[in-house]
Amino acid sequence: MAGQTAGVSSLRRRVAHLPDQPGVYLFRDAQGRLLYVGKALSLRKRVASYFRTARPLLSPRIARMMTMVADLETRQTASEAEALLLEAQLIKDLTPYYNVTFRDDKRYPMLKITNEPFPRLVVARRKLDDAAHYFGPYTEATLMHQAVRFLRRVFPMRTCKTFPKSPCLEYHLGQCLAPCVGYVTPQNYQRMVDDLVAFLEGKRERLLRDLSRRMTQAASHRRFEEAARVRDQIQALTSIIVAKEKSLVAGPLEQLQAALTLPQLPRRIEAFDISNIFGDFAVGSMVVFVDGKPHKAHYRRFTIQTAQGISAKGGSAYGGDDYQMMREVIRRRYSGSLATARPPGPPGSKAGAGGAREGRAGELPLPDLILVDGGKGQLAAACEELTALSLTLPIMGLAKRFEQIFLPGSQEPVVLLPTSPVLHLVQHVRDEAHRFAITFHRQRRQRAVTASALDAVAGVGPRRKLWLLREFGSLEGLRRASAEDVARAGRCSRALAETILQRLHAR
Repeated sequence: MAGQTAGVSSLRRRVAHLPDQPGVYLFRDAQGRLLYVGKALSLRKRVASYFRTARPLLSPRIARMMTMVADLETRQTASEAEALLLEAQLIKDLTPYYNVTFRDDKRYPMLKITNEPFPRLVVARRKLDDAAHYFGPYTEATLMHQAVRFLRRVFPMRTCKTFPKSPCLEYHLGQCLAPCVGYVTPQNYQRMVDDLVAFLEGKRERLLRDLSRRMTQAASHRRFEEAARVRDQIQALTSIIVAKEKSLVAGPLEQLQAALTLPQLPRRIEAFDISNIFGDFAVGSMVVFVDGKPHKAHYRRFTIQTAQGISAKGGSAYGGDDYQMMREVIRRRYSGSLATARPPGPPGSKAGAGGAREGRAGELPLPDLILVDGGKGQLAAACEELTALSLTLPIMGLAKRFEQIFLPGSQEPVVLLPTSPVLHLVQHVRDEAHRFAITFHRQRRQRAVTASALDAVAGVGPRRKLWLLREFGSLEGLRRASAEDVARAGRCSRALAETILQRLHAR
């Protein structure tokens, strides 16, 4: 009895640390035999209810079971609907002793995929000998019907018992492929059915990999509508059914290290982006994240140059060649860092005070990971420049269209689940690099527009231009001003003020 009391106390302490999240729980006896599987909206609250000193709500059967419980296992899920599906699958596969009533009770509904040339997904109360696929039964009929509505959106199977002569409303809502009028081939329809079966059988990781491969193939063959449809299918599936194994989930940096097989934790990430308009006003940006947070003291901006310097129009001799621009930015960043390197300060520190500045980025430590905004082309350009500098650094490319990660030497991209903390982290870093680049690009473009409009007016020098812009804020504000106000702010004659306004209105 003392040993049993000690075991219950130990389980109570474990229950206190369970997540307040949906999932399933498994009770085992001292020999490791599975006694019971249940689902919960909150694992902590539901499991704790079994260990209260007074158990008036427990049935005699469950109260008797609790005297045998010696171990507890939990599996966290993304939603209560997923917990329902996982509970049914575990009961079917593991046949726990105290779930026998559940398995044999015909009151609980099941999912059925009919054995027809174009199968349907329906709800059944009895399992017939009709060569159909059955899944369940499920304890919560309401949740199961919600799951059916969800599954029909993701896997748009027909619902009509007999074929109509024209597409029905379900087709126009995007919830049926209209096999009744031949809008889908039997092979493609069967592939969708096979996907649904794999999903309900718990082969979700394999299914998601297959879907990711199809999305990549469709995109590579420029079938972008099909690729987008598969992408939406992946996102819908992972939003409700992404099983998480028991155990504490590692932080995003640890997960990123594992996903990319990095040699060390990517504490310092440097991300690069290019912004230009057909080669004009071309700029590059570098943002730095240390321990997952922006380290703005180490941000850098680059005006894209050539061996002969910047062209008169503010563009570069590269034209719109983003790959050459990426090579230049990588070269300027890492040729500077080779000379002197100092350890990074913590985010928010005054190391490298002065904020982002334009030009060389010397005296910065080498990163644990380089991220370039783009796909295979941008990644290859960056890798070539690193090789020319005799640098071997972990590097990845993140393509925006389907959020695919490209790695050197790999033809197939890494496709992370839309709910993945790793994907959210690299998206955040990439988006910050894009924001920083486009802000600098707009500043250069605005300066060029201002300069070209006022510098062409005889009698308007740098000082007078400064007075005018300080008074009116922008060219648009100056354009709306009267000649008297322009003459006063610019400290010039009315004739010059009228000339300035004529030039601005002529643009």
